Amino acid sequence: MILILGGTTEGRVAVRVADEAAATYYYSTKGTLQSIECAHGIRLTGAMNAEEMECFCRDHAIKLLIDAAHPFAQVLHQTIEKVSKCLQIPVIRYERRYPPRDEDLIWCDSYADAIHQMENKGIQRLLALSGVNTLVPLRPYWRSHTTWFRILEREESLSLAEKQGFPQERLVFYREGEDELKLLEQLHPDAILTKESGFSGYFTDKVNAARQFGIPVFVVKRPTLPETFYRVYGEDGLRKQIERLLPEFFPLKSGYTTGACATAAAKAALLALLSRKEQTESQITLPSGEQITLPVAYTECAGCSAATCTVIKESGDDPDVTNHSRIRVTVQLSLKASGCDDTERVIFLAGEGVGTVTLPGLGLKVGGPAINATPRKMIRQELIPLLPSPDSVAIITVSVPGGEELAKRTFNPKLGIIGGISIIGTSGIVRPFSSDAFIASIRKEASVAKAIGCETLVINSGAKSERYLRSLYASLPPQSFVHYGNFIGETLKIAADLGFKQVILGIMIGKAVKLAEGFLDTHSKKVVMNKGFLQDVAKEAKCEEATVDAINRITLARELWELLTEKDQNRFFPLLLQKCKSYCAPILPDGELTLLLISEEGKVLYQS
Repeated sequence: MILILGGTTEGRVAVRVADEAAATYYYSTKGTLQSIECAHGIRLTGAMNAEEMECFCRDHAIKLLIDAAHPFAQVLHQTIEKVSKCLQIPVIRYERRYPPRDEDLIWCDSYADAIHQMENKGIQRLLALSGVNTLVPLRPYWRSHTTWFRILEREESLSLAEKQGFPQERLVFYREGEDELKLLEQLHPDAILTKESGFSGYFTDKVNAARQFGIPVFVVKRPTLPETFYRVYGEDGLRKQIERLLPEFFPLKSGYTTGACATAAAKAALLALLSRKEQTESQITLPSGEQITLPVAYTECAGCSAATCTVIKESGDDPDVTNHSRIRVTVQLSLKASGCDDTERVIFLAGEGVGTVTLPGLGLKVGGPAINATPRKMIRQELIPLLPSPDSVAIITVSVPGGEELAKRTFNPKLGIIGGISIIGTSGIVRPFSSDAFIASIRKEASVAKAIGCETLVINSGAKSERYLRSLYASLPPQSFVHYGNFIGETLKIAADLGFKQVILGIMIGKAVKLAEGFLDTHSKKVVMNKGFLQDVAKEAKCEEATVDAINRITLARELWELLTEKDQNRFFPLLLQKCKSYCAPILPDGELTLLLISEEGKVLYQS
């Protein structure tokens, strides 16, 4: 069982991640004001001291604590730390992302330090954007200086201000979407005071507004968190850490793409080359902006000229042929040639087991390494800031031992990628049994077919039906044949987007009976054969009454081949294909669509 301590934006995300598991958990907030829906969570309200939290954790078999509270909830962080140590329960800290500490801001170690520095600099008029709870520690300052506090307009905030004796006319109420500049223009403070609350606390908005007015910004530093907490910076990192610390919580495990692994290995190799030290982990930034840390399995240094790091690919429960593969990256440094711009400061080479591109349509240079655009961008973003000089160039060689053999089990040969696998991934994260990944691969295959001049696209459910169709359309190049798996609708949309003039859809009876009912995704987890629907089709086709009755007794759709007489087949199957086409044709409005119904023996028996 998991206990999440929330009440913040991070708490909302933690709930969303926990709900993905469809397992029970607890979500605790100090007050009742946060509006949140916990699909599978039990909501708790009211602050708990260390003794109360310890009792709760014992009574409810809590095995993992997630601290998603405000960074300045220092008492709560300390309480969590005490309970964690006492009960030996691990803690994940869902940390905010913070901008670098700019030198032009005035950094304060505490509120007392802030008061000291403001008085030394002669600040007489202050706008405090630090929240109503800072009225107490800042009391010595506002009692003797003109101070405005911006607070939320709610009863408990007003009550606290009144209790402290703060002048009501100096309260400014927060309005969502309010322009900070208007407030500064209205009050003309000498300075603002805020907390280091991170991006989600609108820290940069406050700072930017003050800079436009040319007034100083005093910032109280965020409290230091216990070293024993496992820090994560987003929902993907949170899920991965939960999977590691409480494996039974999620039924399916997530993983990392080859692109994320290559990025982590490249960054670690460059750091090893510069520091001459072994790297055990590598922190990278995903395209979403989230920072994650991947373990580095091996570090190898070749004198002062090169370093190699290896990250083991973990795909989670996604059926990925590269799962547990070694993603090795070697980094060498060179000098930038004259006329070379920043985009050429990282040079990519294909090592052992990484494919070479031989056909257009993938958005990659023919003859270059099969390293996709997003991994290239991720690697550049990590390496360029670390290069020792503006003239430095990193030459990186990506290798996947055994990748050439693995590639035979992928679509790479058809895509014209030879010699190994591709380094891919658009998000850096592999989500279990990702339909997005499959659809992305369909688009890649179709794009290659279009790029080499194919006007006809032959789509089919898999290797078996493709063999039959290839023999039928032997004159077409292999790139014309694309697997749709279960994603018939998505494949037709892609064909329409790419402007194919003709699409031939080969389908076997098992998928045809689902498609005819309007299901453009035929996965068995989403739709099963509907015998009642098939009986209605048989009646509409004017099949024999005995045939209609017999359909109710079949278990598999392919039994229809044996069940129907030749006369009934010639009535039933053309109508079935007609219904299939009625759902598919509108998706391809500017192309010609032909449907072929393929028997178990590989014969095309009916055509739309």
